[in-house]
Amino acid sequence: MKDKKFKLIRSRLLLPLDEKIGLETRIEDGYVLIEGSLVREAGRYTDEIGKRIIRDCGSELEVIGASGVPASEKEIPCLDGVVLPGFVKAHGHDHESPIIGVAKDEPLTEWLDHAVNVFTGFLNENREDLEKRFGVSANTLTYSKAKLDDIYYGITTALTHHCNFNKYHLAELVEANARAGTKIIIAIGGQDRNYDPRILDTVEAAVKRMDDCAAEFSGRDRTWIIPGPDQVFSNSAQMIQALKEWADANGTLFHMHSSEEPNTTAWFYSEYLTSPVEYLHRVRALDENTILAHQVNNTPVDLAVLQATGTNIVHNPLANTILGSGMPPVIEMLEKGIPVAVSTDGSGSADSQNMLAAARLASQYQKAFHQNARLLPAQQVLEMVTTVPAKMLRLNTGSLAPGRDADLILVDLARPNLTPTRGDNVVENLIWASDGSEVRWVVGNGKVLKDDYRFLSLDEEKIKGDIQRLSELLIEYRRTSKEIKATGARKE
Repeated sequence: MKDKKFKLIRSRLLLPLDEKIGLETRIEDGYVLIEGSLVREAGRYTDEIGKRIIRDCGSELEVIGASGVPASEKEIPCLDGVVLPGFVKAHGHDHESPIIGVAKDEPLTEWLDHAVNVFTGFLNENREDLEKRFGVSANTLTYSKAKLDDIYYGITTALTHHCNFNKYHLAELVEANARAGTKIIIAIGGQDRNYDPRILDTVEAAVKRMDDCAAEFSGRDRTWIIPGPDQVFSNSAQMIQALKEWADANGTLFHMHSSEEPNTTAWFYSEYLTSPVEYLHRVRALDENTILAHQVNNTPVDLAVLQATGTNIVHNPLANTILGSGMPPVIEMLEKGIPVAVSTDGSGSADSQNMLAAARLASQYQKAFHQNARLLPAQQVLEMVTTVPAKMLRLNTGSLAPGRDADLILVDLARPNLTPTRGDNVVENLIWASDGSEVRWVVGNGKVLKDDYRFLSLDEEKIKGDIQRLSELLIEYRRTSKEIKATGARKE
């Protein structure tokens, strides 16, 4: 079916998250009109507005939720839901969904060796056999499942930290994102020490990879390439400095993990006589274009450096708690003006890409830890998965205002767990009552990606079936494979 130039969605509630009219604005009987890939109008719906839109847009208008009936022949339906911007995931990994439930109840470095490094090595060692079995690269299957997960939970934009063996398979990820219809920033990972020796780089090789990938993929629609050296402990000063210089020269962001797990952070300090943050500061890697994932373990000096340099932080509470890493001092960071977004991390450590669950846990933990129910209210953590990460990633999304990218979701308010929902409690219900499965419609860049719970851009059943079989093959491989001890302090 021909994609129409204009799309209109009308819903019982609308959350534009637009700074010009107030981020806390809650509109009853709202609408969003999309032209091409951009929001043209958003606000309170009236019959006069509806008639004008039908008259002006004519046969080029698609009314979302109208079951294919032309708008001129039917009243524009008011869907029982709340429309808001698509979620912006500022840190994740698109290779982890097949390892959900693998190597649980272990700290970070053991989990990396027993789950991530085993899985990515398995894909690499069996690449040809797996491609014959599935008819397509196993990496493509994995990345397609990640996009399915994103759309399921209403994520329309993701920064993907593409590390380990995955750095050799950028083309598959770019293609998976293109088919899905979402936005992606790919932080190309790299390591040159304290990691699986099969994937260690030289500085020259890492910089050349950035040059080659940028030349090949930076012109692709909805795709951005940035440097993403994996961990501070797995990259030398020379590597970090060279990749940060590449980012500055090419006008891109710079992304890496930092101070994620207490034992590893303590080991790093004993090994290099400095904290990861101080180490990054010495090599001039911290500024307003740098995004650090996790930053759980901090010293007072670390926080002062982050504040002074304008460095951005992505908090991943689901993974941080499951891996026993701890939680960062989010309240103190925010009080110091350090930008903090909330994200999920990869599926393997977070076990889902449920952004609302991540926002809820971020708030719950800080309220309980500080014994202060007023901290991180629902409105604030909703912004931390929409407007805040959009600004952090320098993208034209995260808000439903004229001229913004048309990335939006409709959350179904007819579900029992979201009844009753009114204008005065809709944000609170999203954070405290939603289970994340209520995302009924998803629009990315003006295209409908999920229509009344049905995926349009991806073959849900095929992807799920292939991933199920791939995960079963992984478990067979894992039973007989030699244990890897290569990460951080675990290196042999």
